[in-house]
Amino acid sequence: MLRNRRARYEYHIEDTIEAGIALHGAEVKSIRLGNANLTDGYAKVESGEVWLYDVHIAHYRWSHHAELPPRRRRKLLLKKQEIRKLRRATEQKGYTLVPLSLYFWRGHAKVELGLGRGKHTFEKRQAIAERDAKRDLDRSMSDRHRE
Repeated sequence: MLRNRRARYEYHIEDTIEAGIALHGAEVKSIRLGNANLTDGYAKVESGEVWLYDVHIAHYRWSHHAELPPRRRRKLLLKKQEIRKLRRATEQKGYTLVPLSLYFWRGHAKVELGLGRGKHTFEKRQAIAERDAKRDLDRSMSDRHRE
């Protein structure tokens, strides 16, 4: 399972949806080896279809097929109702579709998309401060239990 840890730091994720992903050639084997990067990825609804952009899937080393561009757009497989819901949501100002994870379920490649709104800088600083405070509290609690 590949995760986009940066997405939850950069965006307030309000809803998630699971989508299939159309892959070609040896991209499946490359993903199974963990040779993919979701960090810069995003999804868009265009003419009734959802496309995934800027997800880097490296070329599979032992493939004999023609090499595909690693950052090409890839079609996401969703039902019409889900596509309509995502289109309405992303038409609102400030909302975007961000890939949260890429995994296999029963042999099929799946992408977990998050409907998110970008965080401001001060919100990111606040999230870091809260995380550090929780870590310090957990440390002090574990130190107390050791004594």
